[in-house]
Amino acid sequence: MTERDLLLKKIGACKFAVVDIDLFLDTHPGDSEMLRKREDYLKQLTPMVKEFEEKFGPLSKDDTANNTWAWVKDPWPWDTEG
Repeated sequence: MTERDLLLKKIGACKFAVVDIDLFLDTHPGDSEMLRKREDYLKQLTPMVKEFEEKFGPLSKDDTANNTWAWVKDPWPWDTEG
């Protein structure tokens, strides 16, 4: 498994945990332990995403604001003649 694949796997696991906890908190909003766990996962996630984007580029098209790489570069293949 490459470094990129391993980092993506870790990011995916943390994102899944945050979304899963969010769903739990929808029905248990006063659970302080789960709120703490959610914050812990977000603290782990932020540096991993930053590392990934520095090494491999944005994870989604919404992450291109601070990246010189353009998600879509004009012209589209069908816009050129020939």
